[in-house]
Amino acid sequence: MEHNRNFAERFDWKLAAILITFLIISLLAISSAQTTGQYGETNFVIKQLQWYFIGAFIIAFVMYFEPEQYKKMSWYLYGFGIFLLVLLIFMPEGQGQIGEPKNGAKSWYNLPIGSIQPSEFMKTFYILAAAKLISTHHEQFPNKTIKTDFLLLGKIGLTLLVPLALIMQQPDLGSSLVFIAITVALVVVAGISWKIIVPILAGGAGLAGTILMMAIYMQDFLAKYLGVKSYQLGRIYSWLDPYSYADKDGYHLITSLNAIGSGEIFGKGYMNREVYVAENHTDFIFSVIGEEWGFIGASFVICLYFLLIYHLTKITLTLKDPFCTYVCAGIIAMITFHVFENIGMTIQLLPITGIPLPFISYGGSSLMGNALAIGLVFSMKYHYRKYMFSANEDEL
Repeated sequence: MEHNRNFAERFDWKLAAILITFLIISLLAISSAQTTGQYGETNFVIKQLQWYFIGAFIIAFVMYFEPEQYKKMSWYLYGFGIFLLVLLIFMPEGQGQIGEPKNGAKSWYNLPIGSIQPSEFMKTFYILAAAKLISTHHEQFPNKTIKTDFLLLGKIGLTLLVPLALIMQQPDLGSSLVFIAITVALVVVAGISWKIIVPILAGGAGLAGTILMMAIYMQDFLAKYLGVKSYQLGRIYSWLDPYSYADKDGYHLITSLNAIGSGEIFGKGYMNREVYVAENHTDFIFSVIGEEWGFIGASFVICLYFLLIYHLTKITLTLKDPFCTYVCAGIIAMITFHVFENIGMTIQLLPITGIPLPFISYGGSSLMGNALAIGLVFSMKYHYRKYMFSANEDEL
């Protein structure tokens, strides 16, 4: 019965419609952002459209393969991602070089097609490897105990440690936080006992609070013994009191707040911005949306993300294969954290980090990385019923 279903019945048209809506919003926001003149003659609308076409090809390619094949390839993809991160360390630095640093971080391959950030792909590779690890562990230890939960937690921790250390070395705090958010979600979904999770989360919250207090009162200690950079501390200070650092680290936040606030309820209209915001086509694209479309437009974008996350959650709940469930959970955590952090940093809810707004901010690496992740969801939805019926047919 399942093999007779055609493409139209198996394809996730709702998810495709959501992505097309993001495409339209992205092109409108970027086309307005680049009118500020800070980007020269580059037409980022055309470039973003090109990246979207590449992303569509990635989704189609990824959707073609069945989830079981990704389960077999997961550790190979993880190893490939680690290789890209390690290779980046040895790339020659300097203007025009392949490993040219940007904003103080050596996180990009400067290639003829554009700048590629390997950590964006490593996020999905890590999700696949962690999902394979968790599902395999539960197969090996069907009877859960505190000991087996600690063992699983240790395995996940080791899997996280390698990419996290390499990304922190760049340094890229934003991407590092994404990996941690993915890990927390997978640990919770993996069914590890709350007797273990609660103390760890409480300890993590206490550690974060301690680091924040040290950043305020013990800057020299952090710089000398932990290697924290001055610009990273500046982001914390500008977050807590941006107007005291208006000419330095607080400038981006102040202009973003002014732009979003000036949009009021209905916004100023398309291309009627008055507040200059640097990097408003990438990390601060939400400030453009808030100023031009106001509270109504910004709320629509946020609701669209809720719709995306809700739809992905519905798909996750229908999947019976544990590996697929863990992969979808990791992808949901990744997208959710990106949205929460990016929008949060533009309205002073969270410190500023270099995290783009998924599917809206300009950027080839971000779009391709998200396309890779969403392609996996398309694959699992597309091939799902085949697995369900094949299991019944085997029993018959």
